[in-house]
Amino acid sequence: MIRSRALLPAVCAVALLGGLLTGPTAQAAAWQLKWSPSAAKDGLAAFEGVEDDRAGSHPGVKHIYVQNGVYRFDMHMKDRDSSTDRQRQEVKGMRSPAGGPYLEWKKGETWRLTYSMYIPASLKATTTFTHIMQMKMPGNDSSPILTTSLRRYGSTPKIELNVENSGVVVGSTNLAPLQNKWIDVDFELKIGDAPNGSVHWVIRDGSTTVLDIKRGGLDTWLSDRVRPKWGIYRSLGDKSGSLQDCYLLLRDLKAYKLG
Repeated sequence: MIRSRALLPAVCAVALLGGLLTGPTAQAAAWQLKWSPSAAKDGLAAFEGVEDDRAGSHPGVKHIYVQNGVYRFDMHMKDRDSSTDRQRQEVKGMRSPAGGPYLEWKKGETWRLTYSMYIPASLKATTTFTHIMQMKMPGNDSSPILTTSLRRYGSTPKIELNVENSGVVVGSTNLAPLQNKWIDVDFELKIGDAPNGSVHWVIRDGSTTVLDIKRGGLDTWLSDRVRPKWGIYRSLGDKSGSLQDCYLLLRDLKAYKLG
C-alpha cells in the first residue's frame, strides 16, 4: 500500500501529460470577413476616400457613383488628374461599417479581396500605364506597391498583376476574352518586406478559372499601412490609339483577414 501511494503522483502526472499530448490542438487560422459593402445601401461611404476629378477638370460631372446596384467609374477624354499627363477616377480604402473607421492593413498580416468586375471594350489596354486596382501606402506621391494593369504588347492587350516594389510581373492573361462580361477576382496579399511578401491572384470567367498564380519572395511593404484602390488611373502618353471615353463596373466587394 505504501508503494501504491508513492506511485500515485507519478501516475497522475503521466495521465495529465497524456491528456495534454492527446488533447485538442490550437485552432488553425481562418479567413474572417471584415468588409462586405452593399453598393445600393452604403454607396461611396463604404470607402475611406473618393478621388473624383480631384483637379476639377470636368466640373458639374459625377464620375464615380452607384448605378443599378453596382459601383461605376466613368472616364472622359477631357478628364485630367492634378498631374495633367494622366487621368484618375478612383476610390481608396475600406470603411466598416460604411462611414465608420477604416480598415488598416499592417506588416505581417494577410488579407484577401474578392470582387466582380466588368471591363467594357471601350476600356482598352495601353502601351503606357492603365491601372484598374492598386495597393499603395497612404500619402501624396507614394509609389504603388502593386498594380492590376491593362497593358498592350504590340497588338495584344493583356491584364496583368505587377508587384512594383519587386519589379515583378506575377502573371498575365489575354484581356479581350474577359471584356464585356462580369469576371471574378480573388486576390490574396501577405504583407512584408522581401522575401516575406507574397500574392495569390485568381481570375474566373464563370465556372472557368482563367488564371491562378502564386508568387512569394516579394516586397509588399513600404511603411505605415497598405491601402487598396479601385477605379481607372491611366497615362495619356499612349500612342496606339487606345484611349477613349470608357468606364469600369465593380460589385460584390469583400475583404477578409487571416487570423
